[in-house]
Amino acid sequence: MEEFLVHDDKNKEQIKIGLKENLPLFVLLVVINLFVGSMVGLERTVLPLLGEKVFGLASASSALSFIVSFGFTKAIVNFLAGRIADWIGRKKVLITGWIVGLFVPLIVIWADSWWWIVFANVLLGISQGLTWSMTVNMKVDLVSAKQRGLAIGWNEFAGYVGLAGTAAISGYLAAQYGLRPEPFYFGIGVALLGLVLSLLVKDTESYLQVQKQHAPTDAKNSPSIKTIFHTTTWNNPTLSSCTFSGLVTNLKDGMAWGLFPVFFTTAGLSVGKVGFLVALYPAAWGVFQLFTGGLSDRWGRKWMIASGMWVQALAIWGILSSNSFTGWVIGAIFMGLGTAMVYPTLLAAISDVAHPSWRASSLGVYRSWRDSGYAFGALLAGVLADLLNIAWAIGLVALLPLIAGLVVVFRMAETLK
Repeated sequence: MEEFLVHDDKNKEQIKIGLKENLPLFVLLVVINLFVGSMVGLERTVLPLLGEKVFGLASASSALSFIVSFGFTKAIVNFLAGRIADWIGRKKVLITGWIVGLFVPLIVIWADSWWWIVFANVLLGISQGLTWSMTVNMKVDLVSAKQRGLAIGWNEFAGYVGLAGTAAISGYLAAQYGLRPEPFYFGIGVALLGLVLSLLVKDTESYLQVQKQHAPTDAKNSPSIKTIFHTTTWNNPTLSSCTFSGLVTNLKDGMAWGLFPVFFTTAGLSVGKVGFLVALYPAAWGVFQLFTGGLSDRWGRKWMIASGMWVQALAIWGILSSNSFTGWVIGAIFMGLGTAMVYPTLLAAISDVAHPSWRASSLGVYRSWRDSGYAFGALLAGVLADLLNIAWAIGLVALLPLIAGLVVVFRMAETLK
C-alpha cells in the first residue's frame, strides 16, 4: 500500500498500512490478546463448580449469576470503549483494562460469599470490555481492508487459545489442589504479564489518521453515538444482521459456559475430563479462526456467517444426542468450528461497512450487543434448567443460532467488495 507521512507531537514518521509492514506491532498485539483471553479461561471450568460445591448454590439461575454480571458489564463497557478510545487513544484504554483485571483473581481467592464472585466478574467484564476491544481496534487500524478478516482471525485465535489453555490449566490445578486458591495464583501472573506487554505496545492513533484521510469522502464527519447505535442495531440491515448473529453466538456461549460443566459432571465425568471438554470447544474455536478469518477475505462474509450459525446449532444437538466421551469431543470441536466461522467474520463485516471515523464506535455497539449475549444466555439457560432440566435448556437454546442464520440469509448484504 502507498506510504504516507504523518506528523505526531515529536517528529514525522513514515506510516504504512498493511499486515506485513506492521508485523512486529501486530504480533505483540496478538500476544497481548492471548493473555486477555486467558483471564476468562481462568474461570471457565472452576467457577460453575465453585458455586455448586463451595457455596452450595442449588438453583441454576443463582449459579449462573456470575456470567450475567460479566456479560452485562462487558456489554456496557464495550459500548463505551470505542468512543473513549476515539477520544483518548487506544493504548490508555488497554492499560486501564489490565489494571482493573489485576483485582479479579485476588477477589475470587478471598471471597467468603457468592456475591464477591459476582462482583469479581463485574470487574472482569470491565477489564475484558476495555482490553479485548482495543486489541481488535488496534489491529484493524494497522491493516488494509482486504486483510481485516485475517487480522481479526489472528486476534480471536490468540484470545480463545489463551482462554482454552487456562481453562484446561485451571481444571488441572483444581483437580490436583482444589477449586481455589491455586488456579487463581496463575491468574495473577497472567494479569501482570498482560499489563507489562501493554505498557510496551505502540499506540495506533497515527495509523487510524491515515485510514481516515484516505477513506471515502462521504462520511468523514463522525455521526452521533445515538445515530451509530441505531444504525448498527437496526437501521442498517447488514449491520443489524451481524449484531443479532453476534448476540446469539455469545448467548449460546453463555449457556455452554454455565451448563456444560454441570451437564458433563452429572454424566459422571471427573473434573479433569470436564476441564478437557470445556477447554476443547474454545480451543477449536481459536485454532479454526486462523483460517476462517482469512477465508472470509477471499470467499466473502455472508455465507460464512450463515453457515457458521447453523453448524453451532447442529453441534449442540449432537452433544445432547451423544452418550459417549468421543461424541462429546466431536461435538465440542464442531461447536468451535461454527463459532470460528462467524466470530472474526462478523467483526470484519462491521469494519467493512463502518467508516474509519466511526468504526470503533460501531464495533463498540456491535460488541456491546454481542457480549450481552453472555448474560442473556446465562439467564435463559438458568431459567429453562430450573423449569425443565439442563438437557432441555441446552437443546432449546440451540434453536436461536438456527434462526440467526436465516436472518443473515434474508437481510444481510455481502460486505466484501
